[in-house]
Amino acid sequence: MIALVWFRRDLRLADNPALHAAVVSGAVVVPVFIWAPEEEAPWSPGAASQWWLHQSLGALAASLSEQGSRLTIRRGPSLEVLLKLAEETRATSVFWNRLYSPAEMARDRDTAAALQKRGLSVSTFAGALLREPEEVRNTSGKPFQVFTPFYKTYLPAEFSKPVGKPQQMAAPEAWPSSLAVSDLALEPKIDWAEGLRESWEPGERGARRHTADFLDGGMSQYSTERDRPDRTGTSRLSPHLHFGEMSPRQLWHAVRRRPAHPDAESYLRQIVWREFAHHLLFHFPETPSQPLRPEFRRFPWRHDPAAFRAWTRGRTGYPLVDAGMRELWHTGWMHNRVRLVAASFLVKHLLIPWQEGAAWFWDTLVDADLANNTLGWQWVAGCGADAAPYFRIFNPTLQAEKFDPEGAYVRRWVPEFGQASYPRPIVAHAAARQRALDALAAIQSR
Repeated sequence: MIALVWFRRDLRLADNPALHAAVVSGAVVVPVFIWAPEEEAPWSPGAASQWWLHQSLGALAASLSEQGSRLTIRRGPSLEVLLKLAEETRATSVFWNRLYSPAEMARDRDTAAALQKRGLSVSTFAGALLREPEEVRNTSGKPFQVFTPFYKTYLPAEFSKPVGKPQQMAAPEAWPSSLAVSDLALEPKIDWAEGLRESWEPGERGARRHTADFLDGGMSQYSTERDRPDRTGTSRLSPHLHFGEMSPRQLWHAVRRRPAHPDAESYLRQIVWREFAHHLLFHFPETPSQPLRPEFRRFPWRHDPAAFRAWTRGRTGYPLVDAGMRELWHTGWMHNRVRLVAASFLVKHLLIPWQEGAAWFWDTLVDADLANNTLGWQWVAGCGADAAPYFRIFNPTLQAEKFDPEGAYVRRWVPEFGQASYPRPIVAHAAARQRALDALAAIQSR
């Protein structure tokens, strides 16, 4: 018996339910990755995500080689590739772990039906979340839209322990042909990724090392340091989770194993916040482009390309905002507190639609995740689930004084601050705040 294991955003060997089930079944395993970005449209992976994917696929291929296996890489369409590979290898079954974005769910549903119609067995598994989105409902049987009661459903839950990587994987007598990772052209033609290479170690091993470093160090002060961009107070594990280089179950149990750690619950809340994001995307699939709160469809957004460009380049004249946008440009990541301030500045000081900010983050973040990106931007814009009220408008100067009190973060990313070359603010805070409040009043009065 020969089985295809279709890797997607589960680029790991340990605690990979689809891979584990295929191995346990006794099948000869053919690991497969298919590059078909058009199937995820309009949210195909952005440039920074593609850079990460290139590195992670290389790491996965190396790990499989160490196990005496190989990663077969093909270019889509997925159904066509899977059928062709099944014919080439005489595979009788296909295994994969489920994904939850609207486009991916539709693709997987149609793919499974077509494969089964052709006589192949299809087995799918939950490997990306702690709980399936449809499993969690409020007392009325409806999806949650408030985080705290959603979180409380997780506290008594017992999640099975993660399984290790397969010790042995039966290989086929002859391997199917494969593209090289480089054939996918995921890395930029003009190399802008030096900062990303300096900042990250994509792959399953990198995820393990980074997790160990955080649990041994940063988690000890997580609840007090997580809002300080001038310090290493966050886990920075989001890209590893997004690409499935580690499972949320692995991370949950790794944190739980730390006996009575005072900051454990604070960090576990962040894992469940990620689950909440996927819960919302599953139940409200239009939210990547439309506000959850319908009154915000009438919001009087502005079209201001010059202001948007100043924001993307870190040239707004507000040091904390500019530092965050430059950190994003250089590393493909931005500290979460600064993400809130920068996003708030765009949608409230500049009145530029949150969808434009979400699209920019999608292209530039190495941890660009449709569920998290959507929830974060709608939360800041006041138009989503459990959102911060729109009238709560961050003062970027006061935020810098509070969370970067010595100015170390700003000095690192905006070295010209205080010099003549640094731009004046593109908008005055008081005037921008009043303009934002007037815009909010306009939709509330209708």
